[in-house]
Amino acid sequence: MITMKPILIEGHPFTAISVQLPKTNFLAVTGENGYIMCGALDVALLNEKLKDRRILAGRAVGVRTIEQLLEAPLESVTLEAESRGIVAGTVGKDALLKMM
Repeated sequence: MITMKPILIEGHPFTAISVQLPKTNFLAVTGENGYIMCGALDVALLNEKLKDRRILAGRAVGVRTIEQLLEAPLESVTLEAESRGIVAGTVGKDALLKMM
């Protein structure tokens, strides 16, 4: 099942996406400029092969719900995220706000 729903973080709109897959879930929260995702996000690929796209994103591991994704510290972030002050350890919802 795929679920998409609008959410507000400190009054700012984002979209939460959850895809139930066999034995796992795919989770993402996206805004206009960037996104955070579950462990499925390949940050190294974004930083190396797609560096010219300057993708603003972060990855949290061990999360099973959108709420956990928003509250989890990010395990890794893209170079573009780092350039905006988002570092590994930044809480998901705080990273999204910095992506505004």
